[in-house]
Amino acid sequence: MLDTAKATAPVLILLGPPGAGKGTQARMLEDKFGLVQLSTGDLLRAAVAAGTEAGLAAKAVMEAGDLVSDEIVINILRDRLKDDDCAKGVILDGFPRTTVQAEALDVLLAESSQKINAAISLDVEDAAMVTRISGRYTCGGCGEGYHDEFKQPAVAGTCDKCGGTEMKRRADDNAETVASRLEAYHAQTAPLIAYYDGKSSLERIDAMGDINAIAGNLSAIVEKATA
Repeated sequence: MLDTAKATAPVLILLGPPGAGKGTQARMLEDKFGLVQLSTGDLLRAAVAAGTEAGLAAKAVMEAGDLVSDEIVINILRDRLKDDDCAKGVILDGFPRTTVQAEALDVLLAESSQKINAAISLDVEDAAMVTRISGRYTCGGCGEGYHDEFKQPAVAGTCDKCGGTEMKRRADDNAETVASRLEAYHAQTAPLIAYYDGKSSLERIDAMGDINAIAGNLSAIVEKATA
């Protein structure tokens, strides 16, 4: 028997390169609309930890050093969408990444009479993303985040939050690596933009402005998509 609550639950996709603010905006949408953010990495880790059939299949593939197949990811997502907390809707972050995955996702959602309500692209400037990401660092003690330009501690080298003096910077948060990741993102995502545009479910937001203004624009899209 079809669960009508699940069938009408909105399914949103957040598209955007590293540093575009997908995580921050997803959390704000979760709080406002009761949606659940689902990222591929979190889904895989949870399924492996739970020992589900799909999780065990993923574990075997990862332990062999191979990439988890689209079929396994879809099966894990199918299991997760059945959970009660997804009844109000979900935000997909990091999946789909290709049009093949997008097509498989459409088939999965059709099983429960669901669909993609909106694929939202957070549009940003590459040069700004390089600056934003390559300048990040965190306190090694409490994890508080800082930035070379935008958020420095009041006392250089000392965390405002815990007073720690050990600052850490991710090895891949450098300009060259970030530029390479952005190039790969655009190559990978361009077909997805066209795919969802062709289905009239694509929405685009200028994500270079104020966080709250961006959140307001996102909320308007969610309200329209779920009306």
